[in-house]
Amino acid sequence: MAEHISKQFDLELETIRTRVLQMGGLVEAQIVGAIDGLMSSDIAKLDKVIAEDALVNAMEVSLDEECQHIIARRQPAASDLRMVITVIKTITDLERIGDEAQKVARMGKTILLADRVHMPRFREIQKMAEVALAMLRRALDAFARLDVAGALDVARQDRKLDEEFDANFRQLVTFMMEDPRAISMSIDTIFMCKAIERIGDHAKNISEYVVYLVKGKDIRHTALEDVERIEL
Repeated sequence: MAEHISKQFDLELETIRTRVLQMGGLVEAQIVGAIDGLMSSDIAKLDKVIAEDALVNAMEVSLDEECQHIIARRQPAASDLRMVITVIKTITDLERIGDEAQKVARMGKTILLADRVHMPRFREIQKMAEVALAMLRRALDAFARLDVAGALDVARQDRKLDEEFDANFRQLVTFMMEDPRAISMSIDTIFMCKAIERIGDHAKNISEYVVYLVKGKDIRHTALEDVERIEL
């Protein structure tokens, strides 16, 4: 009987892990759709990203409820408890990534409908999005494989994304100073760049939860150099 209960519990944990990865896949698609819609001036793609946010929200609520039920029924301990906690934290960050993707889609739609498109400005956004998307995929892969080394790679990529944002911000401020007609467009572009930078931050958070899950060590708010000196 005890073995049966143990197997059932293992199945429940594996199910929520799988559902987290499914949610991650949907959020990835939102990011891709937002950038593709922006680059191709495709309003329908942007509308799809905006609409899908409700589905992401529903997945977060459903998974959160399932985790609460598991805690109440199973009273998990040690690594099992860390798994449930990691899932709860990860789905929160995934939902927020979905919000940022929706923000990019909404802002892109506003720009396109206002006929203020200046395509060269969007290439910087596309470049940032590629880095953020790679970070998210790497973080989800680290979660799936329980891969601490992969998780730390995400933290390293976050620095690159921050540098990209800073460079784009300085460039856009220069555009605004040189040509007042560029102010509105530049501000909208800055908001989109900031949304993408935040996606990277959430992906980094997910990677930190993986380290906690596997090693039981909380590395949040710890400098990358210090993390790499820890015996992981």
